[in-house]
Amino acid sequence: QVQLVESGGGLVQAGGSLRLSCAASGRTFSSYAVGWFRQAPGKEREFVAAIDWTGTSTYYADSVKGRFTISRVGVLNTVYLQMNGLKPEDAAVYYCAAAAAWGTSAPPLLPYDYWGQGTQVTVSS
Repeated sequence: QVQLVESGGGLVQAGGSLRLSCAASGRTFSSYAVGWFRQAPGKEREFVAAIDWTGTSTYYADSVKGRFTISRVGVLNTVYLQMNGLKPEDAAVYYCAAAAAWGTSAPPLLPYDYWGQGTQVTVSS
């Protein structure tokens, strides 16, 4: 069993930065790939970024490539999403999710079995 808790959301001006954290509990978290997703009001949930269990392979949605960076610190059981150059269209509730597999399908389509409760990101123009 893996439990995920996101934090770090808030209000930021366009062009600003935030760092989201996804803290996990569970002894096997280090063997899970982790993805970040977001959902804006009235829109479907969309994939943002993912990282494999080793922390060496990453994957980004085109909309955030070059602005967002996903990373993980194994000893802290934490995955981060550094978001720079934020735009109003980045505003959403951000969720992290854990998948027990990497490479079985494209990262956005991995079987994410565990989800956090989400953290709100608001970007003012």
